[in-house]
Amino acid sequence: MKSIGLVAKRNRPEALALARRLSVWLRRRRRAVLLDDETAAALRLGGGVDKRELMRRVDLVVVLGGDGTLLSVARHSGGRPVPMLGVNLGGLGFLTDVRPEEAFRAIERVLAGRYRLEPRGMLVASVVRDGRRVRRFQALNDVVINKGALARILDLATSVDAVPLCTYKADGLILATPTGSTAYSLSAGGPIVEPSVGVVLLSPICPHTLTQRPIVLPGRARIRVAVRSPDEDVVLTVDGQEGMKLASEDVVEVRRARNHVLLVRSPAHSFFELLRTKLRWGER
Repeated sequence: MKSIGLVAKRNRPEALALARRLSVWLRRRRRAVLLDDETAAALRLGGGVDKRELMRRVDLVVVLGGDGTLLSVARHSGGRPVPMLGVNLGGLGFLTDVRPEEAFRAIERVLAGRYRLEPRGMLVASVVRDGRRVRRFQALNDVVINKGALARILDLATSVDAVPLCTYKADGLILATPTGSTAYSLSAGGPIVEPSVGVVLLSPICPHTLTQRPIVLPGRARIRVAVRSPDEDVVLTVDGQEGMKLASEDVVEVRRARNHVLLVRSPAHSFFELLRTKLRWGER
């Protein structure tokens, strides 16, 4: 790996300080270093590029922040699966599981070829209004249709592969990847799914019935959700970071993306160990 990208959470001083140290350290090892424009501006350095351009030009991206920082980088992959190593300077650290004090050793192992790549599937969500696609998003965690602060319960007519499933009467719907199964979907009662399983999760948020439960759909499924609620405040959010307002009769079409992202893991990494250490799985 000759070219390394660095992306730091710009409002976290320790992330920026680590980015500066890593930049010097990598250049001493004859690696080209490229910063995204926000990190470069926060460090008062020139030569930064936008995240999509950075992902196009580097062999490895080191993300310094929390899971949210890595999610924002993943959505800029542009179909090119660049390996991403996450250093946790945020909260839970489910995706960014390298501790800051281990960052240099972890990158040294990667440069020496002692690592494995873990592919993670993504979702594509298209918003159709009056028969025309108006927006398109990609998500690593989830696509959420939710009511606004003062909105009443929503009616969301949902079909799978053009076959009607039901009309959910709920606060909203979460469509999640296996990666997102330990995020918002988990809080809504959805199952935990091992990341390599190629499925899509559909979990209603506070459904007003006892018969509408989370469901696991095959990876090939094409899900269509039509907003039937008139004059309600309805919002689409993607990975909790971007989105748009939805109008009555808007349709959200969701499927698994053809592309994926690659997370850099140590050979000893275990998803089930993460469950035990991060979510305290099995504790009493």
